[in-house]
Amino acid sequence: MATEIRVPTLGESVTEATVGKWFKKVGDTIAADEPIVELETDKVTIEVPSPVAGTLSEIAANEGDTVGLGALLGQIGAGGAAAAKPAAKTEAKPEAVAQAAGSSGGDTVKEAAKKTAAIAGEGPIEERKMPPAPAAAKLFAENNLSAGQVAGSGKRGQVLKGDVLEAIAKGAASQPVETPRIAEAPAAPRPASSEGDAVREERVRMTKLRQTIARRLKEAQSTAAMLTTFNEVDMKGIMDLRAKYKDVFEKKHGVKLGFMGFFTKAVTHALKEIPAVNAEIDGTDIIYKNYAHIGVAVGTDKGLVVPVVRDADQMSIAEIEKEIGRLGLAARDGKLSVADMQGGTFTISNGGVYGSLMSTPILNAPQSGILGMHKIQDRPVVVGGQIVVRPMMYLALSYDHRIVDGKEAVTFLVRVKESLEDPERLVLDL
Repeated sequence: MATEIRVPTLGESVTEATVGKWFKKVGDTIAADEPIVELETDKVTIEVPSPVAGTLSEIAANEGDTVGLGALLGQIGAGGAAAAKPAAKTEAKPEAVAQAAGSSGGDTVKEAAKKTAAIAGEGPIEERKMPPAPAAAKLFAENNLSAGQVAGSGKRGQVLKGDVLEAIAKGAASQPVETPRIAEAPAAPRPASSEGDAVREERVRMTKLRQTIARRLKEAQSTAAMLTTFNEVDMKGIMDLRAKYKDVFEKKHGVKLGFMGFFTKAVTHALKEIPAVNAEIDGTDIIYKNYAHIGVAVGTDKGLVVPVVRDADQMSIAEIEKEIGRLGLAARDGKLSVADMQGGTFTISNGGVYGSLMSTPILNAPQSGILGMHKIQDRPVVVGGQIVVRPMMYLALSYDHRIVDGKEAVTFLVRVKESLEDPERLVLDL
């Protein structure tokens, strides 16, 4: 008897994934719990393990296919030989859906979906009846909206508070949300500038993660009133401290003493003094976070991800370094969980590891601040009336000017600078 491999639960608000890579081919022998296929979501990459030992007898979803929760990925036959491939269930193609929608000239999308289900041999589709969340229902009443004007992103299509706020921001009160079409023709691809160039170009579909990165960065630019302020920090104190204690630190804590522990600790101190940088806007409200979940931007071969060090304000530098090490390794191996990526209140991005001297980082919405670290470079500076050479780093704080005033932003960055230039304050929690 064959065992089905299906798309597992992918995390809160994640409803579909793209088949990234099959680690096995039909006929290969598989051990129980051995990773068999990789799924890419808009947040993380997930490896799906084999539920049983056996032989891969069927691949039902190919690399690049988009699959929903519970969708069939493949089947595993018992024993060492491939089991007979079961009769494939007829799947209705988008063209059939479109044809069903237009066959009677007056069918609704829902009726077309029912016809399509009949074509696929699945029977009629049950109509979803999930009421809006209480907070969403309140916003409906306050803004004279109806449930039909907002598409829900919750379980079984439930309309959540965030869906209503997004619809209001897009003008839903004056322009109802259209019912989504079942089949939609893809946009025409952009042609090459010349026939000679066409053969030298390569078109590759964006991964779910890259699509999400692009969308969120553009949304941040479109939504927030972003501004960036700069300062520089003398890194000599931290570099001397690291050189003196790095071996002892690693021996005791089992992790290297890097810069991120110091920067994260400096940020948490500054956030306590300037709480607006650790807040976010929700409609007409400001939500102040009395905790510090610090996102640490990590570059991977599949794109930028931002795992979160939770309650960093309550951790020692050693604890922060251990957690950053764990998250960084999981990010590079594609093993970050959805929980590792959620709940950040402020983000730190270190472009210096790639040689960046200065940049203006983009906010990680809905956060109101992000700190950019850069390359450490020896430069002449004046100290005590004398010109000396010091290892200097430019710092950049991008912030949402809707909630953070210029004075607060500058003060925040100065506090970070002061803590880094006097690292004993961080160790003593001053």
